[in-house]
Amino acid sequence: MNAYIFTGPTIPPTEASAELNAVYLPPAAEGDVYRAALHRPQAIGIIDGYFQSVPTVRHKEILWAMSHGIHVFGSASIGALRAAELLPFGMEGVGAVFELYRDGILVDDDEVAVAHGPAETGFVSASEAMVNIRQTLRKAERLGVISTELRVSLEKIGKELFYPERNYPALLRHAAENGSTQAELARLREWLPNHQVNQKREDALLMLRVIRSRLEQGLTPKSVSYYFEQTVMWQSAWRESGELRLDLNGLGDSVTLESLLDELKLEGTKYKEHRIAALERLFALREAERLRLNVDEQRKTTTAMEFRRERDLMDVAAFERWLHDNNLKDDQFDALMDDEARVKWVQKLADFASRSRLPEQLRLSGDYPRLVARAVHKHRVLQSARTRILRLENVGLTYSELLQWYFETVLRQAVPADVDKYIRDMGFASPEAFGRALLKEYLYRRCERQKDTEQCG
Repeated sequence: MNAYIFTGPTIPPTEASAELNAVYLPPAAEGDVYRAALHRPQAIGIIDGYFQSVPTVRHKEILWAMSHGIHVFGSASIGALRAAELLPFGMEGVGAVFELYRDGILVDDDEVAVAHGPAETGFVSASEAMVNIRQTLRKAERLGVISTELRVSLEKIGKELFYPERNYPALLRHAAENGSTQAELARLREWLPNHQVNQKREDALLMLRVIRSRLEQGLTPKSVSYYFEQTVMWQSAWRESGELRLDLNGLGDSVTLESLLDELKLEGTKYKEHRIAALERLFALREAERLRLNVDEQRKTTTAMEFRRERDLMDVAAFERWLHDNNLKDDQFDALMDDEARVKWVQKLADFASRSRLPEQLRLSGDYPRLVARAVHKHRVLQSARTRILRLENVGLTYSELLQWYFETVLRQAVPADVDKYIRDMGFASPEAFGRALLKEYLYRRCERQKDTEQCG
């Protein structure tokens, strides 16, 4: 999907989807925009967001999304507020509420805050936004329903109410208690049911239309003028963000990183293995970004085909099942392969340099003494057996038979369909180098089995 929209009490997804085909998510909280951006949409639209019950959406995650080529729009509620704050950095605001914040006419976040029910109720509003009250009262004044004096008084009363308590009955009741003209209040009370202004909803609809239009026109990746700083606070935030999962209906559900890692840790040593691999991936992607490695379609396609062949996913049905099981859409798989191509590119560039660090790694892992002892012993055995000239014909094997012996007898697995790729992945310089290593291993094992170094060669 090309657009992800955060909404709730301002406009339900069922109504919003009539304007824009998108993934609709609950009100944005801390980390939600980052999680959505990981799915690489062309655009993210923020309408509603949490204010007090949970931490609100961070400015930093919006900046991160834009720095990765994603257009971020805001309107109506927290989206309008964030858009006004981040306007200099490229976030796009839409609608009257945004303009009021942008121009400094509104400054408080409680102007757009409302109390609302939980997700099961569709986030139904339980109060009225102050910005809607202002627009409604100004309309009533403009049409002669109330005087300027009463409008100012009602705005003051509304502003002094705690935002969950703001609604028109409470407003009128407090105005009556304060001595406002009963006739004017009666006219307003009669006028309100059919003439209230829902500025937030109007702005939300306008933003959806703007995003739809921009997508239809062909939205190129977002370009920003700032450098995104990888601060310690930011790194801590994204590490704890987890990921956004989408079901078959496109409904979102956040799986926190903590809960995902708890499941992995309970599987024992797999956690350490995956953590090391993830660390390698992290630094490879950072290096690719530093080197500005741009993956073309051919490299990405080659990476995707290799990935699918290795996992027996060439069959379309099998691949679709894999996408479903891994909670990925086609475009998200495309983004994953884009990153995978960068990782492999960096690995290839760094392969020679990293080889010099392998002895250190082997010492840390505890494998160094065993491997060194075996290498020394193998060398001595083969020297004693006068096998310095290694040829397949000397041992009566073909290359195919040698491969079959190694994979099926030593590794206890099938011979890979793509042996050349296996050779490259294992770090051998060429098939010839791999063949020599296998032949030495075959002779060494035969010598050890026969314990007769004069005849084993």
